[in-house]
Amino acid sequence: MTLLLLAGTGEARQIAWGLAARGVDAIASLAGETKSPETYAISTRIGGFGGREGFEHFLECENISAILDATHPFAMQISLRTAEVAGQRGIPYCRLLRPAWQAEPGDDWTHVIGETGVVGVIPAGARVFLATGRKTLRCFAPLSDCDLTLRVVDPQPEPFPLPNGRYLVARPPFTLESEITLFQDLDIDWLVTKNAGGE
Repeated sequence: MTLLLLAGTGEARQIAWGLAARGVDAIASLAGETKSPETYAISTRIGGFGGREGFEHFLECENISAILDATHPFAMQISLRTAEVAGQRGIPYCRLLRPAWQAEPGDDWTHVIGETGVVGVIPAGARVFLATGRKTLRCFAPLSDCDLTLRVVDPQPEPFPLPNGRYLVARPPFTLESEITLFQDLDIDWLVTKNAGGE
């Protein structure tokens, strides 16, 4: 009987340490998006399952008895598939949900639906810091009159695909102080991020 921990977040690493400390038979699974990910305190596999069929095969081969989903809040595809497969197979499934960030007095937030929602909101000439992931980068092509910086965890094999921007390679976690300094150094006007919650 083995617990499958769908990982890739800071919370998942903490859970893995707790499972190891309690002697729980568990496997952490990472999607493989990050090169040289931080180590986990339990057995860890890296890479996709090969679709639904591959995932079901893995569950059978590893005798998975329960699934704890601690993936990123916006990793919707894997969470939906996992919940569906677990339900059909009678495997207990639990998803860790972070509370969303809440605006505080003095905050200046503009809420939009999806990445393309920023088009028409951010003015020409703005210096924009993107914290939405590289897979969404092409959505920001209409911001051709802005200066774009996209933070990534690993160096990218290809140059920045838009002529008005660059990658910034940095690995979390980031402190409040380091973020303030970074945004001041880059003279950032707008931060674009998903409301993923967390510290």
